[in-house]
Amino acid sequence: MGKKVSLLKPLLPSLDEFIPSLHEIWGNQWLTNDGDFHNRLEEELKSFLGVPNLLLMTNGTLPIMTALHALKVRGEVITTPYSFVGTTHAITWQGLKPVFADVEATTGCIDPQRIEDAITPQTEAILAVHIYGQPCDIENIRDIASRHELKVIYDAAHAFGVKKDGKSILNEGDVSTLSFHATKVFNTAEGGALITKDSEICDIVRNLRNFGIESETEVACPGINSKMDELRSALGLANLRHVEETIAARSEVHTLYRNQLADIEGIDLLPIYHDISYNYGYFPIRINEILFGRSRDEVYDELKEKGITTRRYFYPLISNLPFYSGIPSADASNLPEANRWSETVLCLPCHHLLSEEDVYSVSEALKEAKR
Repeated sequence: MGKKVSLLKPLLPSLDEFIPSLHEIWGNQWLTNDGDFHNRLEEELKSFLGVPNLLLMTNGTLPIMTALHALKVRGEVITTPYSFVGTTHAITWQGLKPVFADVEATTGCIDPQRIEDAITPQTEAILAVHIYGQPCDIENIRDIASRHELKVIYDAAHAFGVKKDGKSILNEGDVSTLSFHATKVFNTAEGGALITKDSEICDIVRNLRNFGIESETEVACPGINSKMDELRSALGLANLRHVEETIAARSEVHTLYRNQLADIEGIDLLPIYHDISYNYGYFPIRINEILFGRSRDEVYDELKEKGITTRRYFYPLISNLPFYSGIPSADASNLPEANRWSETVLCLPCHHLLSEEDVYSVSEALKEAKR
């Protein structure tokens, strides 16, 4: 096939745009601990995302762990096995018990009915994930949480800037968390954030992310170090200036793919809901082995041989990993849809620098792979 087609490319400012910020940081001689760039990025992200409270952190896993701690969650946390493994790891690292619930057949997001079925007297929280930026069924999850007095945390690593009915989905639940990893629509190389409407929770987390320190002589609680430094904050500020055009470019990539792949028997595309403003971070397809004539893994291997990088995202399923597979809720009979998603999804190359020619090449390679 000609040139290689990569899966993801990070959003990066030009060096000419970024270097002045480095000079300013060096001039300030302030590299971390609530510096000017850090505080500016928090304020600009709050405004851009339409959220009342946002706290930057050094990666996307620590906000989940910190949220569980700040909300004083104990016992069981109902979550999805169809996610990046860091979601469940965050539960385990807090000494809590993950309980897996199956996902919806149409979206891959956790199924509210299966959440309800999994609730026990030990259940204290729901940790749901907006898969590929597709919002969970937030209305039904809200109702379940209210009736059973459960905390709700949304892992919104894929959902930067996503809105439903014109409102940010990051304001749902008790806490939402973001990842600013280099592969995300908006990145700070590594980084993340915690969002909450509750100002009291915000104050608690602000202390927790800096060892629990309140002043030079006072430590209020046993916290952790999850602060974001000035260098990554500066990168984030530079990238934030371009994120809207980046999302627009990804939207065009999605449209091109949909036009190319819509009529290929055996390739299923995710639904589009017109009340959702997406960020187009990923382009997942599902391979129906019977209709397509090849398994997802066979297609993955063939595209790789042609220089096209795809990802079986998320595979293996978290509940099938050795250290989680012994949990009763991890049994495959409890998670039929999650297992199907894990065995059929292929994320195609999707980023703001992907050309029309690239999309055509990937699409043609998929057509050639069909039997």
